[in-house]
Amino acid sequence: MTANKITLLASSAILLITWSCEKRYNIQDEVFPVQATMETAAVPTTDDTADDPCIWIHPTDPALSTIIGTNKNVGGGLHVYDLEGQEIQFTGGGQMNNVDIRYNFPLGDKKVALVTAGERSRNTLAIYTVDPATRNLDSVAARDIPLGLEEVYGSCMYHSPVDGGYYAIVNDKNGRIEQWRLFDNGAGAVDGELVRTLSVPSQPEGCVADDILAQLYVGEEEAGIWKFGAEPADPAEGQMIDKVGNHMVPDVEGLTIYYADDSTGYLIASSQGNNTYVIYTREVNNDYVGTFRIINSENIDGTSDTDGIDVTNAALGSNFPDGLFVVQDGSNPGANQNFKCVRWGTIARMFDPPLTIETAWDPR
Repeated sequence: MTANKITLLASSAILLITWSCEKRYNIQDEVFPVQATMETAAVPTTDDTADDPCIWIHPTDPALSTIIGTNKNVGGGLHVYDLEGQEIQFTGGGQMNNVDIRYNFPLGDKKVALVTAGERSRNTLAIYTVDPATRNLDSVAARDIPLGLEEVYGSCMYHSPVDGGYYAIVNDKNGRIEQWRLFDNGAGAVDGELVRTLSVPSQPEGCVADDILAQLYVGEEEAGIWKFGAEPADPAEGQMIDKVGNHMVPDVEGLTIYYADDSTGYLIASSQGNNTYVIYTREVNNDYVGTFRIINSENIDGTSDTDGIDVTNAALGSNFPDGLFVVQDGSNPGANQNFKCVRWGTIARMFDPPLTIETAWDPR
């Protein structure tokens, strides 16, 4: 069978699955098509290996920013890609499932970009800093943090606007969620202490925290999106802001936030079951905004079965002059899985009225 026929059959299968899911859940939303302008190199391992990306923004030259993607396979780690999609580092270190980043973490006499990832084989938190000169990740974990989870699955980070603290938030397939405060141990490494536990009724994974509005969003895969207060002292009860069947179908996977200013922007979710991405307002009641899908272009295939996603408003040089939306692609015909990258402006201008494009807001 020729490669073209294989690709056509794969695309037909994806369309059939999408149609079945939308029909089953009676999703009536208009879906806007967009195309990726860049894809990363494929991960070296087969099967369901890549999972979640985050974006590191270079402090002086945004065109030198990177995409950090997880490899959750045995012998996995973190892949670092430049904005041409070429891999510049692979860390190793274990089965990394989800990854996130925060800036200006005080470590010794420096302010550093801190990257954390849930490491499944040792059930702990991998912790790195980014070296701006090399763009490489350097491990700074003081120890294997003893998570109280059956096996770490999803994770994200939070930087508190209340006390300035930095936190890692981790979960497992049983619905347990732990919040760990991260701190400099005084010896050039980062340690953590458990400050809060939460739960959702069934399996979560994707999560994202709003560092200004102090909100934590958690995707319960078969049910919907929960919102909690993100501060350690906040109540443990959450509010479901959208249920599957309204605008999403299972699994609810990656979550990310587009910051337009202090209080506005968008919450974006990966609706894995129908290969779409659903946008909500960041503010107030997280109202539904719209839905889009990444389709085939002449040189880059569309996306399907997406797990993790990330977005930035920042202008990242000529490749992504009005921001970047990056997603894991579960099926990459002719190669192993990789990550697809779309200009935020391409997405924003598909809507009427257009979504906000605000490159002046500084995510660092």
